[in-house]
Amino acid sequence: NERMVGRKQWYQRRVRALMMHRKGSTRAFPPNHPLIPVDYQLTGQPVLIGGTMGTCSYVLTGTEKGMHRTFGTTCHGAGRAYSRAKSRRNLDYLTVLENLRAKGISIRVASPKLVMEEAPESYKNVTDVVNTCHGAGISDKCIKLRPIAVIKG
Repeated sequence: NERMVGRKQWYQRRVRALMMHRKGSTRAFPPNHPLIPVDYQLTGQPVLIGGTMGTCSYVLTGTEKGMHRTFGTTCHGAGRAYSRAKSRRNLDYLTVLENLRAKGISIRVASPKLVMEEAPESYKNVTDVVNTCHGAGISDKCIKLRPIAVIKG
């Protein structure tokens, strides 16, 4: 799990031993960084930012500004707005399914409680989070993705 790894990282053009604990975030190194594969040297490290089963997701890339301000770190998702228990108490299974169906999203699920726990309403707005990271310059927006199907459980 990249968020919980301690390793040496390049920072300000030299190697320093840093313990990175990326809780709620992920690595996003800039173009030409020595620790990213050659395929990404021109663009920077791609980062997949998952939305919810009813909202978009994004692909971001790391930036030089992000390297200096956050040690090459950006968000890894929007984060929960409601706990799983609160989502189960407050959301209706059939309403969530109908809202997804109205957006043209198919779903296969092992348990109704998973639908409520992972409903779009259970999470913060991923677009707002991505726009904040992009606006701060710690990562660049590259691609916006739209869900067409969901498999849970």
